[in-house]
Amino acid sequence: MAEPTPLRDASRSFDAKQSIRMTADRVLCQPSAEAGERKSRAGILIHATANVNRRLVWAEVIAVGPTVRNVEEGDRVLFAPDSGYEVEIRGDEYLILRERDVHAVASTRNEGQTGLYL
Repeated sequence: MAEPTPLRDASRSFDAKQSIRMTADRVLCQPSAEAGERKSRAGILIHATANVNRRLVWAEVIAVGPTVRNVEEGDRVLFAPDSGYEVEIRGDEYLILRERDVHAVASTRNEGQTGLYL
């Protein structure tokens, strides 16, 4: 009787580089340094765990899903730090957000759009 083949080779290394594709309306972002500890204007260090109500933070977009309409790779997005999910990829910290969790987009594109410039 033949042995069944395993679904996954356990000895295979997980360090192999794999491409990452986002699905649906998901956005993969790398949060900026301001998402962690920050300093007040007076120079007081405010820890990342401090309760700061309704403070939004910026992140750089690394990848977007196929149904994302208003965000592209390389844009910076403004979002609430409690939205989304944290994930570690090859030792770096990233966030996965839904497009609807993004409050604003800062980009260098010139598409004739009017509005605020950040």
